[in-house]
Amino acid sequence: MAVGAMFSVMIIYEGGGIFLGIIGGMAAATALSLLFGLAVVVFRTDQVLTGLVIVALGGGITGILGRAYMHKPITGIEKFEAGSLGEIPYIGKLLFEQDILVYVTAIVVIGGWYLLMRTNWGLRLRSVGEDPATADISGVDVQATRLAAVAICGALCGLAGVYLAVVSSQVWVEHMVAGRGWIAVALVIFARWNPLRAIVGALVFGGAESLTPRLLAIGADVPVYLMNMLPYAITLLVLLWPYVRGKAESAAPTSLGQEFLRQDRH
Repeated sequence: MAVGAMFSVMIIYEGGGIFLGIIGGMAAATALSLLFGLAVVVFRTDQVLTGLVIVALGGGITGILGRAYMHKPITGIEKFEAGSLGEIPYIGKLLFEQDILVYVTAIVVIGGWYLLMRTNWGLRLRSVGEDPATADISGVDVQATRLAAVAICGALCGLAGVYLAVVSSQVWVEHMVAGRGWIAVALVIFARWNPLRAIVGALVFGGAESLTPRLLAIGADVPVYLMNMLPYAITLLVLLWPYVRGKAESAAPTSLGQEFLRQDRH
């Protein structure tokens, strides 16, 4: 996310335009994610340790390359002005006065669900997560499919970072991601690996994050630091809730996090 945010601002600031900034941010994040993919899928390194290294590497890249672009405002993406549609009570501004990336996100979520659940490629992708040995016997290239999944996820993470920089703040600030990527991990668990359910979870987490500035705007006397902690507290509750209920079964793919090479097949 940080790499996507920083590169998008850098490209736009240097005159590349918003479209190239979005594509460049997503491409940079994809490249970093493929580095992770090559390490864990091809060379079978430990996924947790490799992920932590990638996090540190991304922080280092953005800290060094992004230093020259910190706090330099750019012309970002503005929200649509819907006129009379925006005046519809309760839903007008919510549905019709958003920026274009909000509508793109809805398309991506629905398209992602369709791709996963209704296409042959989605079936192959789910099979390499559930039983890669059987998928391999069926002719699926397990490594290529997993690398493709990592690349797609990297691009979407980059798009999330682009949104923070090009829409929300229209400026690059180091550490602006502020741990939101970790919340995304909890969101996946909350959604039980279903893209459509992720919409509900994203609204919950996003609503918790936007609550503080709204309360301050109306003059409410709230503990700011405690309220800023709210999204992360909800994240912790989401992770603990299955165990509190005594139902800790997971909807995660059976082979999630497990290495596979053809010679390992039994």
